[in-house]
Amino acid sequence: MAHTELLPPEPETAERSLPTLTPADEAPHLGTELKEEGIFTSLVASIRDTFFAPKLPPLVLESKPIYTKDPMATKMSRSSIATSIAFYAVLILLFALLLKKGVQLAAPPKTTYASIDIPPPPPPVAPKAEKIGGGGGQKGPTPVTQGHLPKLAQQQIVPPKAPPVEPAKLAVEPSVVVQKDLKMADNKMPDLGVPNSNLKGFSMGNGNGSGIGSGNGSGIGPGSGGNTGGGVMHIGGSIRPPSVVFQVDPEFSEEARKAKFSGNVQVYLIVDEQGNPSHVKVVRGVGMGLDEKAVEAVRQYKFKPATQNGKPVKVDLYIEVNFQIF
Repeated sequence: MAHTELLPPEPETAERSLPTLTPADEAPHLGTELKEEGIFTSLVASIRDTFFAPKLPPLVLESKPIYTKDPMATKMSRSSIATSIAFYAVLILLFALLLKKGVQLAAPPKTTYASIDIPPPPPPVAPKAEKIGGGGGQKGPTPVTQGHLPKLAQQQIVPPKAPPVEPAKLAVEPSVVVQKDLKMADNKMPDLGVPNSNLKGFSMGNGNGSGIGSGNGSGIGPGSGGNTGGGVMHIGGSIRPPSVVFQVDPEFSEEARKAKFSGNVQVYLIVDEQGNPSHVKVVRGVGMGLDEKAVEAVRQYKFKPATQNGKPVKVDLYIEVNFQIF
């Protein structure tokens, strides 16, 4: 009967065989000893390899290609290829027929139109009855009383005065400044005044100046300057019109610029004795913000004032402000 004999393990203190390390300087050398080339030798070798390189024999390919199947390649039968060609041919023919008949294949791009409400042009303004503007008065305690009008002249030498007055040594008939060719109703009363007044007495009015009435000037009635009818004097007769010495081009409003709108704005204004405009207002406008632009421009104008007999006077006039896009 065979049995196995178990041997005890080797003691921990048993020495193990270790590899022997040999210093590098004691390592065996190759058969030939390597020598370092000189600098000149290396330079000559580099030049020779660059310009006079030795010709190498041609490379001969000795391997043969081996055909392998592409695992990603698709397999198409002749019937499927014929079906695809027929389908695309029918599709191209259908598009050609639709284009020939003018059928729209795609929806047109949506265009948004902005509607601008342009106001209709204003109706023409009926011409007003022309009246001679102006007026006058004197510093009296009461309004003007009834009487006949003094002499109507374009230049005043002696203003009318309420009696009692001292008799002049050289009598000159009193007058008021009124444009020539003016026809006014008068009466035959001995006292000076206004024919249509209902007051009795001897007053030339409670205004300022050397005229008759409640105005300021040498005319008749309310208003300023000469003439009658209220307001200021009008251009005509001895009244020479003012002339523009400086003007500002009006600006377009953004609304009118977008609509490319053009038009004329009629503006009323008063030019004083210094040539400055005042009481500027629109008489006939066009809207779209151009009326305000016209008033803004006219307020910056500068005039040579109107004159009467060489003296500056206050007058009113109308100006057309033109808005035009070129």
